[in-house]
Amino acid sequence: MALSLSACAQAPDQSSGSSAAATTASSGSASSGAFKACIVSDSAGFSDKSFNQTSLAGVEKAASELGIPTAKVESKDDKDYAVNIQSMVDAKCTIIVSVGFLLEKATVAAAKANPNIDFAIVDSQPENAPSNLKPLIFNTAESSFMAGYLAAGLTKTGKVGTFGGMKIPTVTIFMDGFAQGVDYYNTQKKKSVQVLGWDAKKQDGQFVPQPNPFQNVAGGKTTAQTLINQGADIVLPVAGNAGNGALQVVQSTGGKANAIWVDADGCKTQPSYCSSIVSSVYKGMDVAVFAAIKSAKDGSFSGDPYVGTLANGGTGLSPFHTFDSKVPSDLKSELTTIKADIASGKIKITSTAQPKK
Repeated sequence: MALSLSACAQAPDQSSGSSAAATTASSGSASSGAFKACIVSDSAGFSDKSFNQTSLAGVEKAASELGIPTAKVESKDDKDYAVNIQSMVDAKCTIIVSVGFLLEKATVAAAKANPNIDFAIVDSQPENAPSNLKPLIFNTAESSFMAGYLAAGLTKTGKVGTFGGMKIPTVTIFMDGFAQGVDYYNTQKKKSVQVLGWDAKKQDGQFVPQPNPFQNVAGGKTTAQTLINQGADIVLPVAGNAGNGALQVVQSTGGKANAIWVDADGCKTQPSYCSSIVSSVYKGMDVAVFAAIKSAKDGSFSGDPYVGTLANGGTGLSPFHTFDSKVPSDLKSELTTIKADIASGKIKITSTAQPKK
């Protein structure tokens, strides 16, 4: 299938889940009766080793397990979003998944203009969304709270840090939870571990410089280095591909500083940095995307939000991998208790960016 697109956008890549589906995939015609699942990345692209890549894994799983044709298009810039989503509409996709809060406006507009197409958006919960648009969101304040407690329990300097790619809800929710987890540790242990890079009361902190902050690896490196220079020995980068800059910095310290990764298990997506990654705050975006596609295929799709939590396994802490022997057993036990207390509501976490019920 050939599509004529503007110069700023890419033609969609196409694949099929089985050889039987290949013919219908290549035609891209709705009249053929083919079910097609499609995905549009944000400007960080599908190789970000973070939320775009993990979301794409859900589409790839659908292709494999459901035997359906798929298509994808990678955005290079924010101005590509509307054009790239329209390219998926033109490709006669049955369901279109857009990845990231920054695609919200373009996705809502496309869903309203195309009521016969199902849409899902990762990391966004638009106000007054049409019924054919399903938000796929995650209460990462819960899992980041655990990460903050973990960081506070491991720091040697008494200072931990975090920074974001942009000041948007799906970033600041991590930073809120992280800071509150450190505060909880201080209260429980009568300690005074300091959080650098985020002031929860002011809702402001350290962010990667523009332009294209989620792709600005050099900017992520500089931002992380600033936190480490200020004394932070554990850093939580919430910055997509730019977070790789933080991994470069902590690895260069020879173990004096380490990181907690986000969105996916960093030891799986960033294996060369695993020795510097204590744990990761994961989001089951692949699971949520696959479930949305499957529901569209079997006719049970609805616009009701999917909310990933600690209780349903939609978010959590990844294994400690090389740090397993370095995390004290009592700290592991405390994290287990905290997870249960958050899930039950005994521990209440607040963030202006938390998903609406």
